Amino acid sequence: MLRVTMACAILLIFAFALCAGPRDQPPPPTPIIRVVQPDTAKAGDEVTVTGTNLDKAAVAQVYLTQGDKTIKMKVTSQTDTEVKFNVPDSVKAGHFGIMVLTTGGDDARYIDEPVSLTVE
Repeated sequence: MLRVTMACAILLIFAFALCAGPRDQPPPPTPIIRVVQPDTAKAGDEVTVTGTNLDKAAVAQVYLTQGDKTIKMKVTSQTDTEVKFNVPDSVKAGHFGIMVLTTGGDDARYIDEPVSLTVE
């Protein structure tokens, strides 16, 4: 009986030690784009999106989206409040959503932003 009690006590101590291990870090703040300037552009034009949590620590990549089409943008400048990119020459005229890929390795996620860009 004493051996069973000791074994249970050791298992409980081990279980508590596992639970007291390193805590998960809180998730990074969600990037939010609020404004696109200009909201109508041509291929080759520079576009600036502004919002919050847009720095390199939070946003890994920016995309234009249209239906099932996703076009990766080449970011030219990035701060906590704005990201600048040029519309690629290959982009055809149309209305595009803007999506970001967050940083975070296995926890990275795609976020469709509540803004759009019209390409002429």
